[in-house]
Amino acid sequence: MTDAPDATGAPEPAKPVRGDPTWVAPALTRDEQTRNVGKTPIFFGPPLAILTEGQRNTLEISGKVNRTAERYLELLRYHGLELSEPERQCLAHICHIGFMSPLEIRELPLEVSLTRFECEGLDKAALQVKLEAASFADLVAVVESLGF
Repeated sequence: MTDAPDATGAPEPAKPVRGDPTWVAPALTRDEQTRNVGKTPIFFGPPLAILTEGQRNTLEISGKVNRTAERYLELLRYHGLELSEPERQCLAHICHIGFMSPLEIRELPLEVSLTRFECEGLDKAALQVKLEAASFADLVAVVESLGF
C-alpha cells in the first residue's frame, strides 16, 4: 500500500485495511476505536473458570467473557452513589487495603463505622446509612469508581 499525498503534497500515513490487526471498523464509537483489538493472553482464575465452565472452544469462551464484561460495564454505568469528596476520601482510605472481595464490598458500611479516618466535612454516620441503603451493584460501582 502506497501513501497518497495530501493537499500539501506530503504523503499521508497508510491507514490499516480490513485484515490488519490494527484495523478498526469505521462504525465503532470513539471509545471502541481506542480499544486493543485482537488476542490478549489472560489468566483464567477461579471466577473466569466458573463463568466459562462447559465451554470448550475459544469462540464460546471469548463470547461468554465479552458478553459478561459488556453487561458488567452497563451495570457500572447505571449504578453507584452520589458521594461528597470527604465521603470518597473515606472510602478510598478503607479500600486501600488492596483487592476488595465481594464480602469486603458488602461490609463497607461496617468498615465506615470502624475506621478512624477523619477529614473535614465527613459525616461517617450519614455515609454508613447511605451505604447500608445501597444495592450490591451500587457498592461495586463505587469501589470501581475509586479504582479498586
